Amino acid sequence: MTLFQMAKTVLTSLFGKPATLMYPFKPAKKFKSTRGQVVNDISRCIYCGSCARKCPAVAICVDNKARTWEIDRFRCVACNCCVEACPVKCLSMSNDYPAPTTEGQMKLSMHSEKPPAPAPKPAVTAAEAPKK
Repeated sequence: MTLFQMAKTVLTSLFGKPATLMYPFKPAKKFKSTRGQVVNDISRCIYCGSCARKCPAVAICVDNKARTWEIDRFRCVACNCCVEACPVKCLSMSNDYPAPTTEGQMKLSMHSEKPPAPAPKPAVTAAEAPKK
């Protein structure tokens, strides 16, 4: 009996449609829940580092003083932990896959300029003090 089942499987595989998609000619469907890559809206980022602490693959590096946010796309496993941990929700998961590339191009660095330090208020002298 198993010989007939095996023969049926072999014949179906030989003469039937392919089980996989013809990728270059028919791209795969992208669903809403597909996880492709992490996207950061750097203008909203507060550089708290909670995404870096929650990342199980240690793919994210945040420097609060230099105001930089960096992700190593080769290390990222698209687990969505950093997106869930972000307190200001500046991280999101897109359903586009990163383009194939070499190692040097896979580190994505984002940098935001530090806001200028507020000017110190001049000291008020006794002569300029408001009178009551």
